[in-house]
Amino acid sequence: MNRSEASTHLDKVLANVDANIDASLARLFDLIRIPSVSTDPAHAPDCKRAAEWLKKELGELGFDASVRPTARHPMVVGHDRTGQGPHVLFYGHYDVQPVDPRGLWHSDPFEPKLVPQPDGETHIVARGASDDKGQLLTFVEACRAWKAVAGSLPIQVSVLFEGEEEISSPSLPPFLDTTGAELKADVVLVCDTDMWDAETPAVTTMLRGVLKEEIVISCSNRDLHSGIYGNAARNPLQVLSDIVASLRTPDGGVAVQGFYDGVTELPDAIKAQWQRLPFDDRGFLGDIGLSIPAGESGRSVLEQVWARPSCEIHGIIGGYTEEGFKTVIPAKAQSKISFRLVAGQDPEKIRDAFRAHVRARIPADCSVEFIDHGASAATVMPIDGAFLTKALGALTEEWEHEAAVAGSGGSIPIVSAFKEKLGMDSLLIGFARFDNRIHSPNEKYDLSSFRKGIRSWARILAAFAHDKG
Repeated sequence: MNRSEASTHLDKVLANVDANIDASLARLFDLIRIPSVSTDPAHAPDCKRAAEWLKKELGELGFDASVRPTARHPMVVGHDRTGQGPHVLFYGHYDVQPVDPRGLWHSDPFEPKLVPQPDGETHIVARGASDDKGQLLTFVEACRAWKAVAGSLPIQVSVLFEGEEEISSPSLPPFLDTTGAELKADVVLVCDTDMWDAETPAVTTMLRGVLKEEIVISCSNRDLHSGIYGNAARNPLQVLSDIVASLRTPDGGVAVQGFYDGVTELPDAIKAQWQRLPFDDRGFLGDIGLSIPAGESGRSVLEQVWARPSCEIHGIIGGYTEEGFKTVIPAKAQSKISFRLVAGQDPEKIRDAFRAHVRARIPADCSVEFIDHGASAATVMPIDGAFLTKALGALTEEWEHEAAVAGSGGSIPIVSAFKEKLGMDSLLIGFARFDNRIHSPNEKYDLSSFRKGIRSWARILAAFAHDKG
């Protein structure tokens, strides 16, 4: 199907989406009712049942779909290569978080409810409504509408649904190793992210990488009485405190030598768009009881959390911390520290530089042990790519607000995996809102997000027709 043919069909496809929204919602409810909690072995049969449910739905739409076993929960793979033009791989996950604490739910977490709101919105309340079953089905239902109207999809589509995203996707890398050639496409579409605000869609094009390190500093061979050994014996908590303090510069930067090697400035076009976004620096910090940005001086809050690398201390452990007081000099002290990384930074080089920074500050009669808690590189989608440009145009047309090119301070390892193992860039296009309470009791997905998410994907498929990225 070429672009002209796709444009001809689009209005009817959108009308089909609206006419069948109740049926789409019923299918979402059916999927939500399957308690596919990936972390709980007792729910392994439910995860398999959810995978089989998705395979059945894809098969009814004409996809060549199958359930693929892994060491834990199965993958669902489907292909519809009858369309013309580019080939996209859509990724989503069918597993969900546990519901605890269950007593805080206002209703059965696996019996979805429509809850009208004072502002006229309706919430779909259930575990998985937003993360990620509602998001996943927006794409499936867009494909359904295209099939119903045009008899085929406007482009070539493959899908990959996994059941372990909520447990860090342990089976995904080996699965990509063995199935990568089959899944190779022009671009990956990921629907597991947020809108910019309630009315502004967004495409996330930047994800920071992450490096997680734990250090254990040992001094004396046992805990010591501070009255007998104090002042003469080295205190590992003092050594650790000095090291932690040395990681940041007075202007909020990171003081590790070579840390900023390869880091480039934000493109002017993206910086200008971020300045146009309705974002309140003061309000962002005010919501958490703060008022002064702590990152690099001269950078906006959005730059600090999306586009600049960072260092954070997550825990310091050592000595006596129970009730009362104990005048002890501990033998050991430890800390957990992470670095968020941006494009141009090599996690392995940053790890080496950090460890060298620490070793240089360890006294000769003390020692340090490093514990590696994982690392992943940052990912960046080219801002001038054809797929991004067309997705932004389609989203802007549907929502009638300029779609934002967003960054994310977080890290999504699956995106790195697609890039490193298959060489594919990802577009992260989601319709969740920040108040969706994912991973928490009373998770919800806005009914308008579900409907307009389906319509958005219908438009994006049409925009991609007969175009290579």
